[in-house]
Amino acid sequence: MEISLTTPALLFPAISLLLVAYTNRFLALGARIRNLHSQYKNNPEISVSEQIHILKRRVFLIRNMQLCGVAALFCCVLSMFFLFSDNSMMGKIIFGISLLLMLVSLGFSLRELFISVEALKIELKDMENF
Repeated sequence: MEISLTTPALLFPAISLLLVAYTNRFLALGARIRNLHSQYKNNPEISVSEQIHILKRRVFLIRNMQLCGVAALFCCVLSMFFLFSDNSMMGKIIFGISLLLMLVSLGFSLRELFISVEALKIELKDMENF
């Protein structure tokens, strides 16, 4: 398969948009953690404790999502460098690594999504008691 210099460049918009989405998730999660922290200090309930546990897992996943996304972007640029310098075999290999890193990043994102639904279910369970 022959790839040109523009092939890795096709991933730039997708990776950039994903990194913005990941950053927004991280910022929203940070605000939620700060809110729950103050809520837990005032009233240490089991449901808040459960949510804090889930948030720790989500922070770990979001960090890994971002790391894999940044690594994918790095590999895209490196692939373009090798393609530019007429080392097409190395460019193809690194582009393949970039695609794998994007898949891993998306996998982390999917897992984080399922965990965030768990947290919402805990919130809803608390509201059912009223």
